[in-house]
Amino acid sequence: MPYPVTAPRGVGALGQQAMNVLYQHRLVSTDQLHRLLTPHHSRAEYLRRQLHRLRADGLADAVGRRAHGQTSLLWWLTAKGTEAVEAAGLLPERPYRMSPEAAAGPLQEHTLATVETGAAFVRWSRELGHDCGPLDWSPETAHYYRDDARPGEDLSLIPDAVLNYVHTDQAAKTRTLLTFFVEVDRATMTVARLAHKLHAYACYQKYVPAAGGRGARSGRPGTGTPAWRARYPAFPRLLLVFTDAPDPRLQRRIADLRSLAASDPLLAAGALRVGATTLDRLRQDGPFAPVFTPLLGPTGAVDAWLRPVAVAAAAA
Repeated sequence: MPYPVTAPRGVGALGQQAMNVLYQHRLVSTDQLHRLLTPHHSRAEYLRRQLHRLRADGLADAVGRRAHGQTSLLWWLTAKGTEAVEAAGLLPERPYRMSPEAAAGPLQEHTLATVETGAAFVRWSRELGHDCGPLDWSPETAHYYRDDARPGEDLSLIPDAVLNYVHTDQAAKTRTLLTFFVEVDRATMTVARLAHKLHAYACYQKYVPAAGGRGARSGRPGTGTPAWRARYPAFPRLLLVFTDAPDPRLQRRIADLRSLAASDPLLAAGALRVGATTLDRLRQDGPFAPVFTPLLGPTGAVDAWLRPVAVAAAAA
């Protein structure tokens, strides 16, 4: 969407869209921007010209990719570009600021993998006639909760992304808003830590702010309802996306995580819907193919609805 105010000189509508994507997702490759914004073009030459225009005007900057000897450029907004996006008022303001050091730092690949996960949803939404665009996921949004096992502590749960997706059923003429918590694992974290993350989601799902707790200190009394209801009409499904290792190793990690989840009483007794897949399968087959392994409950591949196979078949 173009800015409702005068755009920076020489920056067209595509350049403005690129600025919005860079503001939201912090660090994005040229190829990812091309697939998100100009998939109908076989080449990205016009997009590249717009990006270099942004760079010449001091609105954006770029760095080379660190991993695997790749030479593709990764783009982010400068302070000037960030101010221009915030002045337009089209996006919720984000406190995070990218810097040359952060863009070239060790979190580069994780940031790109999170964008790649969102890009897979965008691509398949176009293929399937659903709705999910380049701005329909937000990275690293904090959710506060408490854990009965750690009394007195205010804890925060920060998904890699919260993704909104409108699923359209052409036959039934229905549209359903699905919200997903997304965690991206690059095989750099122990499976035990991943299991702890699942536990944190289960704690957040059942967390009810009480008088004298975090809500009371901010001037709001306890409501008696779960904290997540202030943000979501239904508790989001949790999707774990594994990447950056050979497929057999990723499948072992998924199997090990399922075993650990089954041994956690809170997870076993709760209603958390959580599934795991690989980024390769997500890109190849899409989120509404049976590419997810449930990490709780019955076995059997499911799609992003995370419904048992019998339920999914009946709905179809």
